[in-house]
Amino acid sequence: MRFMTTLALCASTLALSAGIAQAQTAPGAPGEPPTWASAAKIGAGASYEAYVEGQYRDGGPTGEVSKVWFSIADGVLTETMWGLIHEAQIKQMRMAVVIGDEVVVEGQDTDFAIDYLTKDDEGRPLSPSYRVTTRDRQGRFEIEKRIFTDPSGQALVVRVQVRALTASVVPFVLLEPHMANTGVGDRGDAEVNGLFAHEGDTHLALVPDVPFTATSVGFVGVSDGLTDLRDNGRMNRAYATTGEASGNIMLTGALPRVRPGRTLSRDFVIGFGSDAGSAEAEAREAHEAGLDRVQAEYDGTGSAIGWSDWLASLDQLPRLAEQSTDGGKLAYASALMLKVQEDRTHSGALIASLSNPWGDTVDATQSSTGYKAVWPRDFYQVAMAMLALGDTQTPLAAFRYLPQVQVRADTPGNTGATGWFLQKTHVDGEIEWVGVQLDQTAMPIMLGWRLWKDGHIDDAEMAAVYADMIKPAADFLVDGGTVGLLWNDRTITPPWSQQERWEEQEGHSPSTTAAVITGLTVAAEIARASGDVPSADRYQAAADDYASKVESRMFTTTGEYGDGRYFMRLSRNDDPNDKGLLGENNGQPAMPEDRIIDGGFLELVRYGVRAPDAASIVESLGEYDDQTREDRFRVRYDVGPEGDRTPAFRRYGNDGYGENAQTGGNYGVGGMTPGQRGRIWPFFTGERGHYQIALAAADGSVDDAERAEIRRTYVRGMERFANGGLLLPEQVWDGVGDPTANAYALGQGTDSATPLAWTHAEYIKLLRSLADGAVWDRYAPVAGRYARPD
Repeated sequence: MRFMTTLALCASTLALSAGIAQAQTAPGAPGEPPTWASAAKIGAGASYEAYVEGQYRDGGPTGEVSKVWFSIADGVLTETMWGLIHEAQIKQMRMAVVIGDEVVVEGQDTDFAIDYLTKDDEGRPLSPSYRVTTRDRQGRFEIEKRIFTDPSGQALVVRVQVRALTASVVPFVLLEPHMANTGVGDRGDAEVNGLFAHEGDTHLALVPDVPFTATSVGFVGVSDGLTDLRDNGRMNRAYATTGEASGNIMLTGALPRVRPGRTLSRDFVIGFGSDAGSAEAEAREAHEAGLDRVQAEYDGTGSAIGWSDWLASLDQLPRLAEQSTDGGKLAYASALMLKVQEDRTHSGALIASLSNPWGDTVDATQSSTGYKAVWPRDFYQVAMAMLALGDTQTPLAAFRYLPQVQVRADTPGNTGATGWFLQKTHVDGEIEWVGVQLDQTAMPIMLGWRLWKDGHIDDAEMAAVYADMIKPAADFLVDGGTVGLLWNDRTITPPWSQQERWEEQEGHSPSTTAAVITGLTVAAEIARASGDVPSADRYQAAADDYASKVESRMFTTTGEYGDGRYFMRLSRNDDPNDKGLLGENNGQPAMPEDRIIDGGFLELVRYGVRAPDAASIVESLGEYDDQTREDRFRVRYDVGPEGDRTPAFRRYGNDGYGENAQTGGNYGVGGMTPGQRGRIWPFFTGERGHYQIALAAADGSVDDAERAEIRRTYVRGMERFANGGLLLPEQVWDGVGDPTANAYALGQGTDSATPLAWTHAEYIKLLRSLADGAVWDRYAPVAGRYARPD
């Protein structure tokens, strides 16, 4: 047990006099099996850190680099990371409130409201610092929390006010560590001066500004404080330490009784470090600096450089906000979310989401990144959105990061083809998944070309990058090869891809092929500028070949629906009319490929591979939009009030990546069954909006009436999908089947993953495209070569 100060001993004496005896060692290890928390985040944050020569280093304009991230769900603090962005140290921190012998727990027994602490005169957020208010459903109390990190250290600040409205209440802090990114193996100590947890050399210390009246540590479901309170409304089995045992633990701190009409204020700082002393020192240093000052530095409202300064540096953001229908609130929040979700050790490492999908039913006994990892596909979307905002530093850092996730001869364990980009990795490059998605190999080339053409990379750097990264990638897009990494030994023959953009099926995909043609076309231009004319000719010839066969490979003329003419989600071979079966996925049975439609063909227009009025595109739109089809195969579900609907789309017909429509269970609960159903993904509303911009701009410009309609339908549509914290989800409820224990409303974000960086990126790019009157992701060399009228 940790050394107790004189002040702590005095407080312990008070606790004893109040009748709370603290035993030495908690029984019941390892406790209940752990899970993560809800992935339906309503807030997420981290400190803004300035680059030093394109890297994160201490001593720059923002001082020490803070490596703390937090998230908020159901009105409570949830997964909090320290170190690398995927390294969770906390599952959740809640308050329990005792009223008589009743125990009311934040989140499950309360409603919540959330707002940003710092906003401009138009109500647009200037920093990811939050005010979260939870309220007892019977109106007896409310709790306000202000949450942000210490930009000068490794600490998280939670400032709490408990307001007793109509009843006398006794509040308790409940902290559930998940040290070292698991919910097992944790040990803890509880003192009135602080709550402490560790696993190995990873430590946290929760330090209050005023000592607790009593504390306890125990194993969840057996000897923890909440289990104790639920017996009789009193904490009368308190423990000081877990001793040598470890497991799934909870730390509890008691606060004084609050009488009706009174407010209790307490400040808590959670410090992180490689030992107990450094973790506690991080927390105490924040207290000593003054938490008002810490927040000012975090927000950038004082002399220090913070979030508001970064937002002010985005010269395109005000222009983009003008295209919104909410006064720019979601545009500012989206900019913040995209930058928050970057690792602070590996600059430019942009993750998919600061969440663990369906986390409240996901096992936490093993380390898991969830979506806190790098997919070059999502990565590209975010980098392009940052560029659209006017941020050139982050996309540059991102592009220069990419060699860490490209397969080379010296990639650990590799015995096969090189040049392709890994499917999913930790931000430090540790390999996680090794399926080959050709769009993920094309998109790094596309990003590099855009940075080069916009003048952010000079010719000399591009020539060097061409030899080191782009040429190997482009060669793979032409030649393919046999993979030799972990389980994967497949032979890839482009443009056939082992996985399309949803990582589930092999074959020819319109969206993947669009990216491959684009990547090779711009690679040819880079190769020519770098003096490699033979490779340039080879890349362009391959792109021409792939482009000439788009319809013959993926456009059925004898399909199941309508007149039988439309792009399919996927063709497993060169014959789109052979009625071949796709593979089983996510509990869904194999179906003939001509029965499965998605919106991937719109990417052909986005990049410039096909004109927006090309016959194959126009013919496919009707089938994509058909809302009379049975739910299994239906893709479009418009949401919103009658007469003012928002076009919304699933990934594809027969999608099983979502909640179970029969049981209401989360994804994967009970095994992979046919009841699983993928829901609406909001960024498809943005993709469709981009198509409408391309169509409107086909005659030279987007007129005022077209602009207004796109803004009303697609921009406002995406804004409707944002939650109270202005965060955009991966999926929203489509109204089909059991609404789950969450009783989802149509169009409400589910527990899949929020905030999804791709969704925020698509919204930002939609605003930029509308502001420019041209699609942001359109590649002129591609459109000039292929997007000709029929």
